[in-house]
Amino acid sequence: MHLAHPYFLLLLLLIPVLLWLRLFMVRKQSMQFSNSNVLKGLPVSWRVRLQPILPIFYTLGLICLIVALARPQRGLDDSRVRTEAVDIILLVDLSGSMDTQDFQKFGKRMSRLEASKEVITRFLENRPDDRIGIVAFATLPYAVAPLTLDHGWLNQRMEGLHTGMLDGNRTAIGDGIASAINRLRESEAKSKVIILLTDGANNHGTLAPENAASAAEALGIKIYTIGAGGARTGFFMQRQEVDEDSLKKIAETTNAKFYRAKDLETLEAVYDEIDLLEKTEIEVERFTRFEETSKGWILAGILFLGLEQLLSLTRIGRLP
Repeated sequence: MHLAHPYFLLLLLLIPVLLWLRLFMVRKQSMQFSNSNVLKGLPVSWRVRLQPILPIFYTLGLICLIVALARPQRGLDDSRVRTEAVDIILLVDLSGSMDTQDFQKFGKRMSRLEASKEVITRFLENRPDDRIGIVAFATLPYAVAPLTLDHGWLNQRMEGLHTGMLDGNRTAIGDGIASAINRLRESEAKSKVIILLTDGANNHGTLAPENAASAAEALGIKIYTIGAGGARTGFFMQRQEVDEDSLKKIAETTNAKFYRAKDLETLEAVYDEIDLLEKTEIEVERFTRFEETSKGWILAGILFLGLEQLLSLTRIGRLP
């Protein structure tokens, strides 16, 4: 319980004085006997036994009213105010090749997209104070979720992603970066980050990835790039799907890093490292919403004092 005006509790020190004055007035109005020994043999009635309850009710009533003056309050919930943190856009490739099952978990094969969803979910759990949004891309970019602190909702949106939702025949990395930049353009965060995950090379779109990276650099946005998946075996040789040179250049342009993740463990390690690199010291102010509870104390005080007055008018409040 929180008290808005605790200094009113000093009035509790007056209660013994008020009790003494009240008992003094009762004694003054009582009948005087020259010798009270003659009354000792009389039986004690239940009314006499109940007489001590009157000062008890009187005391409890005064205590409740004094506590009500101190304005007791109940905390409803704690709220968090974000002052400085990182705004992050997760840029996820949904091209058809993301269905390739070259990742494994406990010996069971899983697709690149399934592995990415699992790792990103854990990444979200580790950053509760950051606003995070999601942009997906294939032939076209798609803003899945704006920047938000509601990471539970982000996980729901992430679960709904699949390769067939954006015409996954081509990969427009440059247009995807441009869409992510638009989500961060008005951000006032201390640090603005795009985490680009793709398993291919830019082969579609109106904006070259290098030009998109230059635009991000001008706005103070870092782009961490992740090449996901292994190499696909060709007829006589292995053909590398990920355009590592382009992804390295994008990251270097924005003063970030490029990562290569060919299995689930490496992908987890990549997101863990980015999580550590983009930790920002934030100032978090906590405040509590309060609900006034004085009404209950007032009602209790009136009840006790009212009972004391009613009983004092009966035979309990008189000498037997």
